[in-house]
Amino acid sequence: MTEPHDPGGARQSLIDDCEQLLEYSFRDHGLLQCSLTHASAAPARLESNERLEFLGDAVLGTLICETIYRRFPKLPEGELTQLKSSLVSRATCAKITEQLGIDRCLIIGKGLRAGHGLPSSILAGLFESILGAVYLDGGIEAARRLVARCFAPEIEDLLETDSTNFKSALQQLSQKRSGKTPVYRTVDEQGPDHAKCFQVAAVVGCHSYPAAWGPSKKEAEQLAARNALSELDNES
Repeated sequence: MTEPHDPGGARQSLIDDCEQLLEYSFRDHGLLQCSLTHASAAPARLESNERLEFLGDAVLGTLICETIYRRFPKLPEGELTQLKSSLVSRATCAKITEQLGIDRCLIIGKGLRAGHGLPSSILAGLFESILGAVYLDGGIEAARRLVARCFAPEIEDLLETDSTNFKSALQQLSQKRSGKTPVYRTVDEQGPDHAKCFQVAAVVGCHSYPAAWGPSKKEAEQLAARNALSELDNES
């Protein structure tokens, strides 16, 4: 992290480092420098990264919505909203900032150097402001590539966690009630080999619960387990 009194050479070094970390070369380096400049280091508020953060927040929300809308064609609106909230949260954006290492490129005032790390709000804002700068510099496709690279692991981790929770919960409940372990049966498959969707049903004993569609068998099993849990809760 750099303080505002650093010479221009240090600023250029930060810009070069940030481009390497982002795997994106800016045509307008002024946009990138602005996106890296926290309000505590800016000569005036309007010269900080706050306006780019505002834009990047909107771009991120749009691209994440598009991504999960296309990837999960069978998820209802409520579940898509939950996925989006988890993915665009302050905690997730701050985590990605640190994983990329772009927090080291932030230009801040002296007062923020003290203490034990920067607040997650500043780290999250940094990612959003950089995304806003990428969008202005390279358009929506450049922004989409950055979001896809950064958020693909987060989507997989989120699905893996959800899958473990739903299937584990169903197994515990079904064993408690009937002593039987759920199995998952593939009911149908659709789409080309490179983009198949699977319909899977959870089966406990002789009872088959409502099937669910997913873009992979693992994700379909997650949703099938959730359907079974929902029906079991209604019976209770």
